[in-house]
Amino acid sequence: MNITIFEAMATKDKNKAENNELKKIIAHAKEYGFVYPSSEIYDGLQAVYDYGAYGSELKKNLKDLWWQTMTKLNQNVVGIDAAIFMHPLTWKASGHVDSFTDPLIDNKDSNKRYRADVLVEDKAAEYENAGDKERADALLKKLGQLLEAEELEAVRELIIEEEIACPISGTTNWTEVRQFNLMFDTQVGAVAEDSSKIYLRPETAQGIFVNFLNVQKTARQKIPFGIAQIGKAFRNEIVARQFIFRMREFEQMEMQFFVRPGEEMKWYEHWKETRLKWHKAIGLPAEDLRFHDHEKLAHYANAATDIEYKFPFGFKEVEGIHSRTDFDLTQHQELSKKKLQYFDTEINKNYIPYVVETSIGADRLFLMVLSNSFTEEEVQDGEKVKTRTYLKLHPAIAPVKAAVFPLIKKNGLPEKAKEIFDDLRYDFNMIYEENQAIGKRYVRQDLIGTPFCIAVDFQTLEDNTVTVRHRDTTEQLRMPISDLRAYIGKEVSFSTILNQL
Repeated sequence: MNITIFEAMATKDKNKAENNELKKIIAHAKEYGFVYPSSEIYDGLQAVYDYGAYGSELKKNLKDLWWQTMTKLNQNVVGIDAAIFMHPLTWKASGHVDSFTDPLIDNKDSNKRYRADVLVEDKAAEYENAGDKERADALLKKLGQLLEAEELEAVRELIIEEEIACPISGTTNWTEVRQFNLMFDTQVGAVAEDSSKIYLRPETAQGIFVNFLNVQKTARQKIPFGIAQIGKAFRNEIVARQFIFRMREFEQMEMQFFVRPGEEMKWYEHWKETRLKWHKAIGLPAEDLRFHDHEKLAHYANAATDIEYKFPFGFKEVEGIHSRTDFDLTQHQELSKKKLQYFDTEINKNYIPYVVETSIGADRLFLMVLSNSFTEEEVQDGEKVKTRTYLKLHPAIAPVKAAVFPLIKKNGLPEKAKEIFDDLRYDFNMIYEENQAIGKRYVRQDLIGTPFCIAVDFQTLEDNTVTVRHRDTTEQLRMPISDLRAYIGKEVSFSTILNQL
């Protein structure tokens, strides 16, 4: 199927609309206290971001939900918190020192640097958006084969053959493709001459592998069992872009599930379906989620897939599920000379377990949830049609659960509203506000995704009832003050999500 000029124009218009949507989300994130550029007063630092008052709450809620999902729903999954600094031989054993690379290419006219594989993947996305999925799949398959065979010159030829131009210069005047190691290194030791090179960890998984036997013995776990961890990781990305989607400092939420050799594919399928179900349970539409199986497998894997979400810039990876075989434990056993075997009493046999991994970026999850929740809809306001903007967040993960408003700032209403606020604030993250008209206060809470607003009026003083406004529908419900804790608690509890899993 050939792409017509009209399809190409439609694709360009679609890409422009997607970029505009992302710009709106980025602007909203900064304006309403979710994400700021780091060190902004010094003009910022590329691909590094800070989370604001509401962003840090939302991110914490997502991490807490993931942690509880892993450790509460699965009696055979426990957590750890391993150090960022590890012995440098850890990264030799894992293969990161020798092969943790991305293919790098420069445009000679713009002097801009790109990841060669991303250039080709973006081209494939253009084909798919134009309706030519067959051509897109063929291009990705060819790229995977070339990278697997490390035929870097052929990757360059593919870029030129596909007429992939630099977005800045518009030319295809490319350098050769070379591999670029992504690890940050630093020195440990008080005196530079006596110090030795160590690395900022590029992933959290290795902290789990080197502690495999420690955790297995002290937590009294039997195969199959998992170890979960949330922590910072660092990668010197060639091109960090698309807001917080790709950063140099980020957080991972990983679970390594240890299984008998030969049973890894059964558990691989189990965790694929389990994790997809989790994303749907937090409010992501099924049509915006998909699996994408890897054409090129990592050196440690015998099967791998990504859960992808349809961001404003297209389908991109949020979570990876990998069957890592026994590669990691075997490598650490060989280099450390310490046995990392498990004695399975049920089959009376010693073996090195196989591993199935689920790995999700907390920042990518945050961006996915923010993108999905960002809602603009037209509403009738008298004779005018206005655009209403709000964050349609699941109440369980919303940064603020409820806001309390006195109708006016006098006649005992603020005192009553503060009494309600003080009674609930230790159970829920709450906001009290009394400034400006109550309509404007509702709008402010909509913009940060607060699911419930509690209005205190003169009737409250008479019968101890309040009006609870729902964010998504703007419908209002009258209820006794004494019912608020149970009502809000039920709606914002993690159990509303966990019970679906």
